[in-house]
Amino acid sequence: MTDPHHALAARWAATVAQARGAQEGPDPTPYADNLLRRWAEPQRRYHTTDHLIAVLDRIDELAAYAEDLPTVQLAAWFHDAVYRPDRSENEERSAALAERALPELGIAAPRTAEVARLVRLTVTHAPAPDDRDGAVLCDADLAVLAGSPDAYAAYAAAVRAEYAFVPDPDFRAGRAAVLRQLLALPRLFRTPWAHDHWEGPARHNLSTELALLESGSDHRTGESD
Repeated sequence: MTDPHHALAARWAATVAQARGAQEGPDPTPYADNLLRRWAEPQRRYHTTDHLIAVLDRIDELAAYAEDLPTVQLAAWFHDAVYRPDRSENEERSAALAERALPELGIAAPRTAEVARLVRLTVTHAPAPDDRDGAVLCDADLAVLAGSPDAYAAYAAAVRAEYAFVPDPDFRAGRAAVLRQLLALPRLFRTPWAHDHWEGPARHNLSTELALLESGSDHRTGESD
C-alpha cells in the first residue's frame, strides 16, 4: 500500500518541478514535509490532509478550465496551510507563507504572487468572471458541498467539531448565516462542468443543513434538542 505522505510528497515535487521550469531550486521534499505537518495539526477536523487530497483531486477533474494548472495546484497546497478555527486571518497567513516559501523553492515572482492571490481568494470564493484559475480553485474547494448526503453530514459534523469551543446557539446562528449567504449566490460553481454536476446536489445539501439548524436538530443525528 502506498504511504499517503510519500504519495503527496511526490505529487508536490512534480508540481514544483512544473512550476519552476528551468529554474533551479532546493530539494522540495522538506517543504512538503512542513506543509503536511501543518495539514495534520491536531486542531483540524475538516481542514485536514484528506481535504487537501480532495481539493487536489477536484482540481485534476477541472484541469481543462485552468490557465496555469501548476499555479492552481500550488495554491491548493497553501490555501489552508495555516489554520486555526479561532482566528480569522488564516487565508492571509497562508498566503504570506506561500510568499515566503515559493521564492526559496525557485518559483518566479509573478507565479508566487498569483499563488498568493488565489489563496486570498478563498476568503470569498468569488472569482471574477474571467478568472479561470480562481474559478478552478474555488470550485475544487467547495466541491465538498456536493457530496452524497452521508458524506455531507460527515463534513458538517467535522466543521462543528473544529468549532467545538463555540456554544451550540452561537454556532447554529453563525453557520446558518453562512449557509444563507451561499444559497443566495446566483451560482456556487463557476466552471461549466462543476456547475452542471455539483450545483444541484450542493444546494440540496445546504438547504437540508439549514433546515436542520433552523429546527434545532443535530445534523449528526437528526435528533432535536
